[in-house]
Amino acid sequence: MRLAVIGDEVSQDPALVADTTARLGFAGVEIRSMEGTPPHLLSDGQLRRMTGLLAERDLGVAGFAPPVFKSPLPRSDTELEKVTEVLAESCKRAGLAGAPHVRIFSFYRDGDPDPVRAARMAKRVIEQVRPPMPLLLETGTRTNSPTMRHSLQFLDELGRDDIGLLWDPGNSVFSGAEPEPFPQDYVLGNQLIRHVHVKDPDGTRQYVRLGDGDLPWPAILERLADDDYRGFVSLETHWRHGRVLTPRQRDEPWGESFSSGGLTASVECMRRLRSWVEPLRGTG
Repeated sequence: MRLAVIGDEVSQDPALVADTTARLGFAGVEIRSMEGTPPHLLSDGQLRRMTGLLAERDLGVAGFAPPVFKSPLPRSDTELEKVTEVLAESCKRAGLAGAPHVRIFSFYRDGDPDPVRAARMAKRVIEQVRPPMPLLLETGTRTNSPTMRHSLQFLDELGRDDIGLLWDPGNSVFSGAEPEPFPQDYVLGNQLIRHVHVKDPDGTRQYVRLGDGDLPWPAILERLADDDYRGFVSLETHWRHGRVLTPRQRDEPWGESFSSGGLTASVECMRRLRSWVEPLRGTG
């Protein structure tokens, strides 16, 4: 497995992100926001700057993480058009960055998760856009796929072989839907996992320093290695010294108000994540 970090968890400054990632021996950066700009609105120049900085340091683009389907289910043609535009623009931005995939969600839920209904709406949009690169569905906190079970229902309804899973067990815990997503939840869909987000929740209250929360990350990483997982495990810190991210900052993770304090917190977590993965090298 390869190590990555979501860039804006470190800083809004792409040079600082690239330098930090290389210095700590990680292999790639997952692109979300930079310079105060959400991912699907990044300019060609911003993307060229980031990819150039990464290439100079022999780093890869680990993924592209826009807020596709991170919104309520569309209820009007105008809302549907907006959702379609976000997916289309995200695919263009990801293509310019040379990203291996675009992350998607399953719309915010209203009450209990309804992955089948969400998938039917997503399918309309996806068929219209015809994404030129793979899409990965994330297990999302407030979405219609907070757990592996819901995610598999969503994918079954989509009926597409080109969409895999972005497994974020931290979201499953934080959602309150699955307090122990490993190993049971993992086993349900591990064959479809193409990317993993790493963060550590303290129940549904807040995210904490990696290793201090509810998830057994060393055991999870060992199982991924045993199962010959070759994708990225990407740190999404979501923890800061002296402050807790607000719900809005978690939903819209861009800008300095989100990234502030991320450098020191992420470096601490990156070092811990690396210490767990390094002994597994050669086993997966």
